[in-house]
Amino acid sequence: MIFGEDVAGIVLGGLAAGMVLFVVSVGLSVTMGLMGFVNLAHGGFAMIGGYIIVLSMNRLGVPFVPALILGFTLTAALSVVLERLFYSKLYRAAELDQVLFSIGLAFVMIATVTIVIGPETQPMILPSWLRGQIDLGFTSYRTYSIFLIVFGALVAFCLWLGFERTRIGAQIRAAVDNRKMVESLGINIDRLFTFTFAFGSGMAALGGGFGAEFLGLDPQYTLKYLVYFLIVVAVGGMGRITGVFYAALIIGIMDFILKKYLPAGGTIFIYVLTILILLIRPQGLFGRSN
Repeated sequence: MIFGEDVAGIVLGGLAAGMVLFVVSVGLSVTMGLMGFVNLAHGGFAMIGGYIIVLSMNRLGVPFVPALILGFTLTAALSVVLERLFYSKLYRAAELDQVLFSIGLAFVMIATVTIVIGPETQPMILPSWLRGQIDLGFTSYRTYSIFLIVFGALVAFCLWLGFERTRIGAQIRAAVDNRKMVESLGINIDRLFTFTFAFGSGMAALGGGFGAEFLGLDPQYTLKYLVYFLIVVAVGGMGRITGVFYAALIIGIMDFILKKYLPAGGTIFIYVLTILILLIRPQGLFGRSN
């Protein structure tokens, strides 16, 4: 029974971590797939959104759900400004230029948050209804982790519906597959880019807030977890909602197991596995072959 509870705890913990990875990474996957832009500052938007959510709760007393909405909205608005001022000028630039710009922007975000707020880790104080444990019948587990699993699954389902059953979803999918054809049909690609970039950054903000309770939140968050977001996108396939979802769950569970049983360098297996997958399938496990 103890062994069964231990396995259930590992699976549930890994699923919760995987859902946070999914919420952050799905925006990066779509923007990279649609725009072809190597945005290494994506973790910065997750950090900024996390700070907005956590500080509004801790210092201003904003309830949890309104804080999430506030973090999504403000981060998305900031991303629109940056997209129009800077990103849009580099859409057709070389990949090296995009990498240099976005990593530079990430360092600017880190320095700004460090100067304005400080380098300390910001604790997330959960509302009372998300504290404690919940009885699942076969085991008891943290209420917040169960909330993350349920919310992440709901987000994945809503995003799938949005991309598969709406007009703008069809436009985004078409632009990912054949941008020139979409432009020839008279669809405003610039507006589509701005909307997608804002939505992806807002999703990153939600992920930054959700993960602050167990991943921590400090200025180095921008770069600390960037490799995980990139791995999820690489394994799942760019622009593929279901692919990113499955990849995030796989990486989340693997990382949880490795940190529990091989805390000293166990995550190297994730990097090795990612390299092997990309050598065999450069488009990722769930991406389409060219």
